Amino acid sequence: MPNKKVENVEETARKLLNERGVTVNDIAELVYFLQVPYHPDLKMEVCRENVERVIAKREVQNAILTGICLDVLAEEKKLEHPLQEILARDESLYGIDEIIALSIVNIYGSIGFTNYGFIDKQKPGILEKLNDKSTGKVHTFLDDIVGAIAAAASSRLAHRAANTE
Repeated sequence: MPNKKVENVEETARKLLNERGVTVNDIAELVYFLQVPYHPDLKMEVCRENVERVIAKREVQNAILTGICLDVLAEEKKLEHPLQEILARDESLYGIDEIIALSIVNIYGSIGFTNYGFIDKQKPGILEKLNDKSTGKVHTFLDDIVGAIAAAASSRLAHRAANTE
């Protein structure tokens, strides 16, 4: 008999994204940003479909759950010193947030690394909002996870396009 708690992982991950102000459309806009220079006729529907497929993967759901829960705990000041301060500041030398993101980026091959690096540096769309420290919200993990989902979805899209040409 399937474990109900485990079956709800994707549902919970999607709910947490929405609660933190991130929609599939927000991530699809990042995919569009990354891929439209290479696919001028790209439609947002294709971007959304690729984001949906990435989020459907269990390792992505686990990253979402882990990252958002750590961000919330930091926001609520429930972590031990010095981790509390490190996450609240989104300290640049911490790096664990990027490691979790890289586990997502790896799903569709090495092109994901370049996509992720580019979008992490540019911070377009929802990434700019998530990086706004003036809101009082902690998105140390979430901004990297969202960028990684977009990078993986872009890689998926690129691989599929290459296979149909």
